[in-house]
Amino acid sequence: MTTANGTHDAAAMKAVFPEALKTLAQADPEVAAIIEDEKRRQWRGIELIASENFTSRPVMEALGSCLTNKYSEGQPGARYYGGNEHIDRIENLCKARALEAFHLDPEKWGVNVQPYSGSPANFAVYTALLNPHDRIMGLDLPSGGHLTHGYYTAGGKKISATSIFFESLPYKLDPKTGIIDHDKLEEKAMDYRPKLIICGGSAYPREWDYARLRQIADKVGALLMMDMAHISGLVAAQEAAQPFELCDIVTTTTHKSLRGPRAGMIFFRRGPKPANRRNRDEDEGVLYDFEDRINFAVFPSLQGGPHNHQIGALAVALKHVTTPEFKAYAQQVRRNAAALGETLVKRGYTLVTGGTDNHLVLWDLRPEGITGSKMEKACDLCHITLNKNAVVGDVSAMTPGGVRIGAPAMTSRGLKEADFAQIADFLHEVLEECKATQRKSGKKLTDFTHTIQSSPVIANIRRRVEEWAGSFPMPGFDVSGL
Repeated sequence: MTTANGTHDAAAMKAVFPEALKTLAQADPEVAAIIEDEKRRQWRGIELIASENFTSRPVMEALGSCLTNKYSEGQPGARYYGGNEHIDRIENLCKARALEAFHLDPEKWGVNVQPYSGSPANFAVYTALLNPHDRIMGLDLPSGGHLTHGYYTAGGKKISATSIFFESLPYKLDPKTGIIDHDKLEEKAMDYRPKLIICGGSAYPREWDYARLRQIADKVGALLMMDMAHISGLVAAQEAAQPFELCDIVTTTTHKSLRGPRAGMIFFRRGPKPANRRNRDEDEGVLYDFEDRINFAVFPSLQGGPHNHQIGALAVALKHVTTPEFKAYAQQVRRNAAALGETLVKRGYTLVTGGTDNHLVLWDLRPEGITGSKMEKACDLCHITLNKNAVVGDVSAMTPGGVRIGAPAMTSRGLKEADFAQIADFLHEVLEECKATQRKSGKKLTDFTHTIQSSPVIANIRRRVEEWAGSFPMPGFDVSGL
């Protein structure tokens, strides 16, 4: 029934679409309760996953908006469906804000903001610029690389789709320093002649030497791509080395240090190629052809309709990235990661590379006789979330000798250096109990897990962690009723 002012009353709406006017708690109390439990977990715990962050209320509001209702295959102004005039506006706004956030000239750089996340963004680049079975080189997964950069096991099993559809040969770290061995990388590249060299990783605590990588890429005739997913917030705030001057393609997720929604972006060069980037048969003035190829790879090659609620939410996040507050946040992330690492080192522990230049530290637990898997399990029981991770010298990423610890999420909750020193102290306590438990249970993970679950020491640490973590603000949602 339509009322006098043209609106529909609740009774009529209920008859047409019974769920339309209900809250989530009314429509599905089971899912609502699980979400409340997850809110409580996030608020009362210490979140140290280096690839996670706490986004803002306006970002989450955009994610839950009517933008999710619209199909919009294609690019703005060239859609395969009608009714996209407002979707075009929000995607164009997102693109403009992305270039502004990373200080890029739109005459020289373009961006595609449609990838669902970082992995689809990377595979779209490969699909656009490579042929099947072309050769690529990326940092080895056990050395801190990412699956999408190509990975296969010691037995030759191809784990990553990148390695299944393309030929990948990883480069590695110097086992003594934990730093990328650029000399061996160059030697491998000269023999292997890849079409694409990928820099960027998931667990590399140092800056990337883009000049050296560019030199190697030019020497072998390869394109150079940076996957800055982990450090994109630091790059935008100019608190990390800038990849754009020397790389051909830059990809990123948007939910890590950038603190946006879960999505992905691909930045690509535009305009005339400089002489040192042209092939021998290319004339002066030849233009980069990345834009059309990448846009086509994203859609229709790999994806259907873009997730417009993600793009809208990303536009919101990118607006904040250009503020002085975000610059201060990125600086604090680095200081907090350094403070945590320094506190661990003072206690006599070993960090890969001895410290960090960015948002994470990689803690080598092998000198302590504890695996990353056991430390991760014990920390979970204490409501401290981090992840097991391979460290330099590990044979396989499946049997890791360390843990990865990131600063972005807890920095978003307002923690400073002294607070991260306290986190290091909590981690020290957990490790000591891991050692005590292993002496009782033996080294088998199942026996260790069974024993430590009933540890009163672990229960005491959890109680103190939850009380301590719950004293800090929680961005994005209200915790008053939790």
